[in-house]
Amino acid sequence: MISRRLLFSMMLPALLALSTTSAAAATLKVVATFTVLADVVREVGGDRVTVTSLVGPNGDPHEFEPSPSDAKNLSEAQVAFVSGEGLEGWMDRLIAASGYKGQPVVVSEGIEFRTMDEDGRTVTDPHVWNSPVNVKVWVANIEQALAKAAPADAAAFKTNAEAYLKTLDALDAYAHSELGNIPAGHRKVLTSHDAFGYFGREYGVRFLAPIGVSTESEASAADVAKLIEQIKDEQVKIYFFENSNDQRLVRQIAKATGAEPGGELYVESLSDANGPASTYVKMFRYNVDQLVAAMAKAS
Repeated sequence: MISRRLLFSMMLPALLALSTTSAAAATLKVVATFTVLADVVREVGGDRVTVTSLVGPNGDPHEFEPSPSDAKNLSEAQVAFVSGEGLEGWMDRLIAASGYKGQPVVVSEGIEFRTMDEDGRTVTDPHVWNSPVNVKVWVANIEQALAKAAPADAAAFKTNAEAYLKTLDALDAYAHSELGNIPAGHRKVLTSHDAFGYFGREYGVRFLAPIGVSTESEASAADVAKLIEQIKDEQVKIYFFENSNDQRLVRQIAKATGAEPGGELYVESLSDANGPASTYVKMFRYNVDQLVAAMAKAS
């Protein structure tokens, strides 16, 4: 007769395999359009989700060109998340190519958007994540969508979301504290394109840029000349380039105005795992620290 201990030892591998299979089956397959959004979805979903970001680290979500593997990832996803407001202009084409049957969750719904005039038309600024206050809206929308897709895990999503909201509140307080130490007149920065509007609105920083809200647009010679004069008039002393965008134009303008380099900012994309901005929290804090250090030096 086989002893209970021996029988259990024989059955243990099968039990572990069954347990692993059950856990894997319960994990939601999720797609997010770019790395910043994917990271926030992971924070809310925790170990109950597997998240794939379509745009990779240091990638530009404006100019992204989906590949067949992106179509495959989307077709297999149970939930897809987009930020919205025109950021992912390629998403409709990808949905059609992939055969994805669901409706992507627009996480920016409920945010108080910035609008501006560009070439005589009103456009909405899609770069909402550059304020943690807006990301709190993302978290609420993500939690709701994940709970709907996997009701059995709703309590876990709620716990994760509540913990992350506290992290975002601390991040917001940190930015207010650090930037509040810089005189208002010195909170002026030149960047590659108009992606820091929500950051500027929340923390009283003035960002000037030669290109509008999308990197797909181009600045005319007249626009550049006008911006150079504005930078000189307002005595903007610092410029930053962006990790996911072409640096040549902002360097050209800086050379013409005498602005000094402040470093690199992470605007629309996280760094890779070994970089300084591998998560949203690290990205935002890094940007604050870079801005504060350059402003303090220039003041």
